[in-house]
Amino acid sequence: MHPPLPPSERRNPASTGIDRLGTAELLALINREDATVAPAVAAALPELTALVETALTVLAAGGRVHYFGAGASGRAALADAVELSPTYGVGPETVCPHLAGGPAAQRSADEAAEDRTDAGADAHLRPGDLVVGVSASGRTPYVGAALAGAREAGAATALLSTDPDAPLARFADLHVVLATGPEVVTGSTRMKAATAQKLALNMFSTALMVRTGRTWSNLMVAASAGNAKLHRRAVRTLVEAAGVPAAEAERALLESAGETATALVALVTGAGTPAARAALHTTGGRPWAAVRRLTGPDPTAPDRPEDHR
Repeated sequence: MHPPLPPSERRNPASTGIDRLGTAELLALINREDATVAPAVAAALPELTALVETALTVLAAGGRVHYFGAGASGRAALADAVELSPTYGVGPETVCPHLAGGPAAQRSADEAAEDRTDAGADAHLRPGDLVVGVSASGRTPYVGAALAGAREAGAATALLSTDPDAPLARFADLHVVLATGPEVVTGSTRMKAATAQKLALNMFSTALMVRTGRTWSNLMVAASAGNAKLHRRAVRTLVEAAGVPAAEAERALLESAGETATALVALVTGAGTPAARAALHTTGGRPWAAVRRLTGPDPTAPDRPEDHR
């Protein structure tokens, strides 16, 4: 007897006549189904909160967060991790993605790769790391091997799936269920399931970056200024964050070789660029922590999470 299908692989009764719809009706149907994704993610907020708190503990102790996934799920995880570098100055030393099939699977689908069971062999998992498996069905062998390997290595484990009864949940300390149900086109998990995974991963990593002090209020002060558009954005950010004229922000950014966070710390503290850069290095790239290191804590200022990490 075959095991029951996961929800993401079942037929959706709302779309059985999809091939007889006109374009406008077809798009309206997809849109109605997409509207159910955000509520499904909202229902998982308690588990996502627990996942962020676990990751904060891991990072504070010097561990890393690893994403493992295959297919659309793996590419969603990869995209989330890769974007942390230009946005927050954080690379694989903090959040490291692993995609079944390797770099080639980024450009073209490698369906056979999800059956690999050597996930984690080259990941250098350590006790104190956190491994997050991303699998719509909750059955992907590649993800299961990663979670099992993480357990053996003494790492914390979590699973993001769409199935409350996902078999791989037995390898996870925390199961985040994104109950998006059947897809408009049966089994096409690049749709609702992948959208939910993107939302959840973006929420997770953004919360992680904010809680570890890599923003200044809601400004991306660790973002790259590597092209003209980003340079202009960095100048605007410095004007907002430091309350200085654009010309002064421009000068500080040039003196800091385009390092927005270094320019900000220098402007706020009055310290030179070398001192600001050194303070950021010492505090792991956290602007508020660097400012407090150079100036001492302001007794009238509210505590920030990074002050206790």
